[in-house]
Amino acid sequence: MISAALYLAWRYVARHRLQTLLLAGALALVIALPLCLRVLVQTTELAMRHRAVSTPQLIGARGSALDLMLTALYFKRQPLPPITMMHLQGLRESGLGKAIPLDVRFHAQESPIIGTEIDYFGFRGLHLATGQMITRLGDCVLGARVAQRRGLKPGDALFSSQEQVFDIAGVYPLKMRIRGILAANGTPDDDAIFVDLKTVWLIQGLAHGHDDVVATKDAVLKTESGNTVANASVRMFNEVTEANLNGFHFHGDQSGYEISAIIVVPKDAKAEALLAGRYLKSTSPVQLIRPSEEFDALMNTLFQVQTLALAVMALTLGAALAIAALVFALSFRLRRREFATLGDVGVSPFALTLTKLFEVVIVGAGGVIIAASLTLLVQINAPSWVRWLLA
Repeated sequence: MISAALYLAWRYVARHRLQTLLLAGALALVIALPLCLRVLVQTTELAMRHRAVSTPQLIGARGSALDLMLTALYFKRQPLPPITMMHLQGLRESGLGKAIPLDVRFHAQESPIIGTEIDYFGFRGLHLATGQMITRLGDCVLGARVAQRRGLKPGDALFSSQEQVFDIAGVYPLKMRIRGILAANGTPDDDAIFVDLKTVWLIQGLAHGHDDVVATKDAVLKTESGNTVANASVRMFNEVTEANLNGFHFHGDQSGYEISAIIVVPKDAKAEALLAGRYLKSTSPVQLIRPSEEFDALMNTLFQVQTLALAVMALTLGAALAIAALVFALSFRLRRREFATLGDVGVSPFALTLTKLFEVVIVGAGGVIIAASLTLLVQINAPSWVRWLLA
């Protein structure tokens, strides 16, 4: 009896393939949506948490701690006020830990240009896949995805993007020499362009290079108090080469130059506590944050939103199940003559009930299989999707 009922149910489902597929697909979507959302949230959390936990402390301008974390850790361009090199010098003089400066204010065709020091590469565990490290002003090394996406290699050149369309100061895009390509490590570093701090200041316009004014014929307008004033015929350099390297010079006191943030690696637990207390005063123009704590706060907010989304999806699932039940009830009502004919040829009422039940089970099983397949597909591709979203 059971096998006969299963056979009748299967024959009906196979005969009405489109109807079965639509019902199973609708159920699959409402089942898979919360599962896929959970997978994506967990993958994003793992990718972001490791970077936050591996960064003990951050120093930046007082204001939004979240903006500071997103800027310094994930290179997201936030409205973050800069701090000066004076704070970096004071931190190093304290001897409480290692300080790694970061400047995340400029970009090259939407890829962030990160001004930093060699210590950053060791701190993040970055190493070269090909080429060499930065050796002089105007050099850069590329993250793996930047190089792959643009087809760049050591020896090529890359221009910085102009931050303003009309730059009154006359700061031109800098042509940077690519020295090396970093090995991929699945973090925002793969999508960044790394230079030293002086190169960032050169992009900002705090330094420049030009032809020898004295040696340039008819270039001198006047000379007074030891300063030479030249006319517009003096050629400004937008590229650093071995020939013109000595022609570049910086202006003003470098302790007043700006950076975005400072990564702090305290030498021990006592130094970490002292640093936290040192920047606790609200009157200080800078703040110190622990990225792990800020990340946990961000995740708590995200989980609240996720819980609300799951609740909405649960209601949607309930509505979908109710609609599916209504569809089956209407289908069975329209097939009364069919069931009556089966009863006339000897099929028992119990077998007919089993037939209806098996039809529901087959459609439900199809929906579960499709939902499981979609969830597995998302789970396999989630790491690459999350890296793309965080880029």
